[in-house]
Amino acid sequence: MASSLTKDSAGTPGSEKTFFGHPRGLATLFMTEMWERYSFYGMKALLPLYLIAPGGMGMSATTATAIYSVYMSMVYLLAMPGGWVADRFWGPRKTVAIGAGVVILGHITLALPSSASFFAGLALVALGSGLLKANISTMVGHLYDGPEDPRRDGGFTLFYIGINMGAFLAPLTIGTVGENVNWHFGFALAAIGMALGLAQFMLGSRHLSGESSVVSKPATVEQRKSALRTGLIWLIVAVVLYTFLAVTGNFADWALMPLTIAGLVIPVTVLVRMKRDKELTNLEQSKLSGYIWFFIVAAVFWMIYDQNGSTLSIFGEGSTTNHLLGFDFPTSWYQSLNPIFIMALAPVVASAWLWLNKRGKEPSTAVKFASSLTLIGISFLVFLIPLIDTANNGGKVSPMWLVAIYFIQTVGELCLSPVGLSVTTKMAPAKYTAQMMGVWFLAVTAGDSVTGLLTSPQLGVNLNTSGAVTVEAVIAVIAGFGIYLNRKKVKEMMGSVN
Repeated sequence: MASSLTKDSAGTPGSEKTFFGHPRGLATLFMTEMWERYSFYGMKALLPLYLIAPGGMGMSATTATAIYSVYMSMVYLLAMPGGWVADRFWGPRKTVAIGAGVVILGHITLALPSSASFFAGLALVALGSGLLKANISTMVGHLYDGPEDPRRDGGFTLFYIGINMGAFLAPLTIGTVGENVNWHFGFALAAIGMALGLAQFMLGSRHLSGESSVVSKPATVEQRKSALRTGLIWLIVAVVLYTFLAVTGNFADWALMPLTIAGLVIPVTVLVRMKRDKELTNLEQSKLSGYIWFFIVAAVFWMIYDQNGSTLSIFGEGSTTNHLLGFDFPTSWYQSLNPIFIMALAPVVASAWLWLNKRGKEPSTAVKFASSLTLIGISFLVFLIPLIDTANNGGKVSPMWLVAIYFIQTVGELCLSPVGLSVTTKMAPAKYTAQMMGVWFLAVTAGDSVTGLLTSPQLGVNLNTSGAVTVEAVIAVIAGFGIYLNRKKVKEMMGSVN
């Protein structure tokens, strides 16, 4: 990555050299996150295909979707305790290094040809991702001289490019190796990617802000003991529960249910606890009520959106030609569409909001969220066309159907994800400022957990049917229309926040 030898007049720690005009430490975090996302999105591209493949786990599409959804929900659920561990015990820098090491161990475990080691590897990757994801963005913020530093937004934009570069490259390499050579070699390649990221992080850590090593709220001796006791209790409960399921022959049917329930109960519990907090002012309570509207919208959105790695990917494997312009390609390559669309469209959407703002016509947050739900619903209405065609006529359809669906979903994501991150920071009660970003990630957990519940062995809903896709599309469009109709009410709850 290019850097100049000019002095940075801001005097920010670690910024003697610059990375495109930003503190040199941004290059370290850029590369670390790029390789972490490379390993994560490579895993995302391979997982559902490996689960259904005759040479893989040989599972049904419904079971594969359930496992994939629970895995995704756990990654985002564990981001909240990952932030807590950094705040109380290790600090962000040490937590990220440990998290990366756990991710590497997880991918190595996945590379072993055993079903038992496979699920252990999934758990390790989710745990490591939670530790890393919660803290690396925090360290980007530490590079700058407070929220008013004019370089800050540009720095996060560069960081976001790193995320999408990793996400774009992963399916093209990890997916190709996994599908065409050996599934476990693909998982091993993901481990190599994360190892490169960790090496880059360790070598470049001298450029990071000293604040990234600080434990912001050190736990007392008693709090450490309490955390250890609580952790051991939950570990014992998990061991006893899963041992019981294995001994009674119910492991396969019930293993996912405790995780699915946790993914639904914990987000609700966190929001209820905040709403019942008597220390919040009336304005903070009002903003929190408005935020719950956005949280629910986001959960519905992610419930459908994250099926691009399961429902849509499985459809792509069995019902599309995977042939375009005389070239055959692996199914996993579809997962590269979203990041390339993000990189192409994000500047366009951001410029459109700015253009409308200058004319006093920029949509409110509620309208943007309503648009995102409507678009995700439309994407599944489009999905109905090739789905019904293959069901009625057999054969396979053009991959351009999936290209169109991913394009619509990406526009919807740009109406929700960056806006949601921004509004989360603006509407957070002062008492919960540090926790609210974790709460935002819990919307992903809740949405994926709903998908996991629907496709669990207990319900067994096949989401690759026209009936299921129609219901999801209609729910999204109706919900989007509902929040649009209530946009003024939500705006009143938000106070001065637009």
